[in-house]
Formats: sequence, C-alpha cells, structure tokens
Amino acid sequence: MEKVNLAIIYYSAYGTNYQLAKWAEEGGKAAGVEVRVLKVEETLPEAVVNRDAGMKANADATKDIPIAGHDDLEWADAIIFSMPTRFGVMSTQMKNYIDRQGGLWAEGKLMNKVVSAMTSAQNTHGGQEATLHSFYVAMMHWGAIIAVPGFTDQSIFAAGGNPYGTSVTQGQDGKIVEDAEKVKAAIAHQVKRTVEIASWIKKGKQ
Repeated sequence: MEKVNLAIIYYSAYGTNYQLAKWAEEGGKAAGVEVRVLKVEETLPEAVVNRDAGMKANADATKDIPIAGHDDLEWADAIIFSMPTRFGVMSTQMKNYIDRQGGLWAEGKLMNKVVSAMTSAQNTHGGQEATLHSFYVAMMHWGAIIAVPGFTDQSIFAAGGNPYGTSVTQGQDGKIVEDAEKVKAAIAHQVKRTVEIASWIKKGKQ
C-alpha cells in the first residue's frame, strides 16, 4: 500500500467526537499511516464555554490538540471528519472551517482528497444520517472522493448499521451509549477503507 497521510479533523463540544477522533487515530496507526489529529476552532465566546462545566472540561482536556489549518488539508491524502449533529446538519464550528477553505478549493488543492465522516447526536434518531449526507454534499463541491464504510464489514452491523459513517448516541451522562469496542471496530474499518482507497488514488497519480 502507498504511504498515506491521514488527517483526522474534528469538532467536539463535550468530548464525544474527540473520543471518536482518538479511536480513528488508533485505526490509522494500526493501518500504518501517518496521522494528524486536529480540531477546528471554537466559535462560541470563551465566556459561554467557561460557564458550561462539561464544555470547559473538554476544552481544558484538549487544549494541546492543534487547530486544523489549510496546510493540514494540503498535506493529507485522506481525511476523516468527526462532528456533532446540530438540527440534522453539521455543527457551526465545522461549517465555519469548511467555509474558510475557498482559497484551496479555487486553486484545485482539495480535489481527489479521500474523505469520510463520523457524527454523534443526543438521541438515536437525532439526525446522524442527515448530517453525514449534507456533509458529503460539501465534499462533492471539493471534488473529493467520498469513502463511506457501506456494509463492507460485519463491524458496521454490530455498531448500529450506519453505512454512511460511524455514528453514536451521547447519553445524558455525556458518555457514548453504544458498546465502545463495537464502535472502535467500526471506526477502525472505516479508517482502513478510507486510507486504502487513498492509497489507490495516490498510486494512480504516480
């Protein structure tokens, strides 16, 4: 397999999508690729974050995670995005990051990036699939190669059966409701599939 650079770019208010990103990092390392875990900038005022104990705890715990930049997208052959669902679409913070990539898009530097996405919501039917669908529309505008997990491995069925990307439910206690090992296995397969396709694309460019 061609050597692949994998960027895992996430937004997480309370830590759920940070956890998904960390599991994706494990999957990337297991697949033998170069990995960067990056967060997008918080758009909420610091005073708002500091008033919410859960958000403040997550901000403190992830303060050393680098902010995703334009150069990270140029570097990456494959990108795994992870974000919470907000009324059935991606979070404002992730949308803000995507919207600021117009320069790279205009230069043709986002085409043929291999992308896949994960998401979370606070209830089982909270818009996870709609969020992934709408996110992939933006990726179509990039000219990216969308690599969904599909039903290509038993782990997808075991983790809840979302063929568009791994999705989880965050309980009232802030923890992921689904079995962690099953989710990790589904993410590992999603990452492996994404970087494998990126490897094919990269080899074809040579």
